[in-house]
Amino acid sequence: MATSQITNIALDSATDSTTQDVIVNGSTNMASSQVANETVFGYFWNAGFLIKVVMLSLLFASIWSWAMIIKKYFTLRKLKADADFFEEEFWSGTPLDSLYNDIKDAVFDPMSNIFCSAMAEWERFSESRKSRSMTAQRDLEQRVSRSMEIAIVNEINDLEKGMTFLSSLGTNGVIVGLFGTVIGIFNGFKVIAMQQSASMASVGPVISEALVTTAMGIFVAIPAAFAYNQLSDSINRYANRLETFADEFATIISRQFDE
Repeated sequence: MATSQITNIALDSATDSTTQDVIVNGSTNMASSQVANETVFGYFWNAGFLIKVVMLSLLFASIWSWAMIIKKYFTLRKLKADADFFEEEFWSGTPLDSLYNDIKDAVFDPMSNIFCSAMAEWERFSESRKSRSMTAQRDLEQRVSRSMEIAIVNEINDLEKGMTFLSSLGTNGVIVGLFGTVIGIFNGFKVIAMQQSASMASVGPVISEALVTTAMGIFVAIPAAFAYNQLSDSINRYANRLETFADEFATIISRQFDE
């Protein structure tokens, strides 16, 4: 009897010691597991299949959007510099025929492409231009203007490729994250039903994993929405610049007809 009491006292002492060690210092395994689970990778590893799909989708969408944002930024920056260079040459007083012959085989930006499209139409109908018929002259003027409009539309369409994806991601990224959260909360209710307990110890990890998807959705959507607005504004200003140049060039051509 005495031996049994001593054994129980020893076990209780050991249990109290272990409990105190966990509370004060923390068990090595528990601490390691807790640290691992608090990382994004830990949440992903312990998440269910659908939540993993949502996380991976948001991750790939984020990578693709950032690659597109960086590419668009440097493309627009280069186009602005090229347009500055071409306009300087265009308004320098160089004869248009000479400028066209210099760049027609090495078009390097949309503005020079618009110019070459118009000049090619001009040369194609040079005989009509020489005619004193007012109808022939106006027909050539319309053809030149139309060729520039088509060139502008084609160039802007190329610049706008991928912008729909950024817009959709900025609008729906958070919704995709919330979808993962709803799945996680649903799994949390399943845990409550299985364990017959609604304690934070039982449902806390599941809810945490669910909320990570919302955080990822916000992290992905906000940069995409901001970049879409900025890039759209830059593309619109560049399109206005091309249209202004086309109008000025059309005015020059009209003056040539009047002469």
